[in-house]
Amino acid sequence: MDGRLDSAVGDPAAADIAAFLREQEHKSLLRFLTCGSVDDGKSTLIGRLLYDTKLIFEDQLSALANDSRKHGTTGDDIDFALLVDGLEAEREQGITIDVAYRFFATKRRKFIVADTPGHEQYTRNMATGASTADLAVVLVDARQGMLPQTRRHSFIASLLGIRRIVLAVNKIDLVGFDRAVFDRIETEYRSFAEALGFAGITAIPISARYGDNVTARSDSMPWYQGPSLLEHLETVPVEDFAADQPFRFPVQYVNRPNLDFRGFCGTIAGGRIAVGDPVVVAKSGRASTVKRIVVQDGLRTSAREGEAVTIVLDDETELSRGNMLVAPDARPEVADQFAAHIVWFDDHAMIPGRSYLLRTETDQTTATVTELKYRIDVNHHGHEAAKSLEMNEIGVCNIYTQEPIAFDAYKANRATGGFVLIDRVSNRTVGAGMIDFALRRASNVHWQAIEISRRERAEQKQQRPAVLWFTGLSGSGKSTIANLLDKKLFAAGKHTYIIDGDNVRHGLNKDLGFTEEDRVENVRRVAEVARLMADAGLVVLVCLISPFRTDRRMARDLMGDGEFIEVFVDTPFEECARRDPKGLYAKALSGQIRNFTGVDSPYEAPEAPEIKLSTTGQRPEDLAEAIETELRWRGVI
Repeated sequence: MDGRLDSAVGDPAAADIAAFLREQEHKSLLRFLTCGSVDDGKSTLIGRLLYDTKLIFEDQLSALANDSRKHGTTGDDIDFALLVDGLEAEREQGITIDVAYRFFATKRRKFIVADTPGHEQYTRNMATGASTADLAVVLVDARQGMLPQTRRHSFIASLLGIRRIVLAVNKIDLVGFDRAVFDRIETEYRSFAEALGFAGITAIPISARYGDNVTARSDSMPWYQGPSLLEHLETVPVEDFAADQPFRFPVQYVNRPNLDFRGFCGTIAGGRIAVGDPVVVAKSGRASTVKRIVVQDGLRTSAREGEAVTIVLDDETELSRGNMLVAPDARPEVADQFAAHIVWFDDHAMIPGRSYLLRTETDQTTATVTELKYRIDVNHHGHEAAKSLEMNEIGVCNIYTQEPIAFDAYKANRATGGFVLIDRVSNRTVGAGMIDFALRRASNVHWQAIEISRRERAEQKQQRPAVLWFTGLSGSGKSTIANLLDKKLFAAGKHTYIIDGDNVRHGLNKDLGFTEEDRVENVRRVAEVARLMADAGLVVLVCLISPFRTDRRMARDLMGDGEFIEVFVDTPFEECARRDPKGLYAKALSGQIRNFTGVDSPYEAPEAPEIKLSTTGQRPEDLAEAIETELRWRGVI
């Protein structure tokens, strides 16, 4: 017996505690979330569950009564929503903003419930709660019926692998416990959800405020013969799919406290493992065998999905964070291209061609959405052509990663098939993705090796390859300064070329307009051409407004270390508009031109350019000479 439990012998109170702990260990666990639209009663429902299961202490109940008088929306009654709406902003606005997790248990089962926000602005938080849930309680206000967020949250729940739904038709008391209202909402929801693939939908009429059909069946609805919500939650099957999956162990940390110990730490994401089992490193294919399994209180002979362990192998296999130990006979995909569903969170649209950070359970790499195949209409499940994804929209995309990653399809393993996209400039999480399948490169397309290297080409020209990326508003002087610099370098015997934004739109990019999506593609194409020219050993002068930091960062990443030199031609808007060499500002300000940078389309100034030129009071010739001096200092020429 565990030493802590041995001390319980002879002490009745300690023995009771020990018996209680043993009982809890053998209870099944159900993770569920509440979701739906604003004011459908999600927080109130969870508060009522906690109250009716007697899991609120006297001091909490007293504080809740005080908070109800201050922030409540239920008159003299206790406002149970305030138990989980913990943020001051939530209480003042009467909405849930963050995801609130609560643990409670009954005699039959343990529960972790996530109270997720209903407001459209916080859909990202709902997706966070759904990513680990086994069941979703979708609340619908009986007075309102199904709303857009009802459909969106149900679609996201399906997308994130939730297979069981409780349709809780709340506030049934406010429609006089009318069965016809309940039947109509249930029929509409089942019709909508038919294509979402849920394993089971249970509809329950409830009043979260008064407790009808929450923990006990209500006498107010004799026409309803089904279980109460708690009865259903206690008895609904909890499928343990992950434990029956192939072994997956994403490495989170390599523990090497001394020369005699090297363990790989992480949480098992699928399947089981035992001492002596063969394993394979996912990315390299290197085979090994499990020598020891270490946990907090000692050694184990085996472990299973969900357990945090340290695995020691019987040899010095090369393995680090971002890789996985896997079953030899059921390996994950390892690829740098795949198709995925994406839920977009950010108020800046997702645009193909733009570069993001992609983060999996333990891995991270740069990624680009190469194609938005279609956007999904969450109301009717239709596929719509689109060039971008706006906030809270869902689409199917092809993604390319700079380095191959190891993954499973999300439907097979939620832990190893999910990822998030992060904005590389702001570091905001902008989207969540669910991998569908790997994409294969065309088998007849190979990289053709070229015998003369870029270094040799540059040495022949007695210079180093470089890309000077001139960015600034229209009329700032980018092309003027670049042309003067080009003349200087040409006169000095250097090999250069100018890629001007206006010139490429007469040929290479003549099919592109000036929408944000087209501007991203414009920058991508120019950057790829500039890279090829740098490979030829040239000093490339790119003159492009390129208004977005993310896109300039993408161009920088294409070049070699130290080869990308950002030149910010910092001319105030007023001065550019005064110069107006092409008459564009006048047309934009009068509404004749749309999506003009600085007028009705933003310009994001560089935060740390290698060269910053302030043109006010400066001659272009002097600025070109200053850049030439900088290039000599950097060893480019």
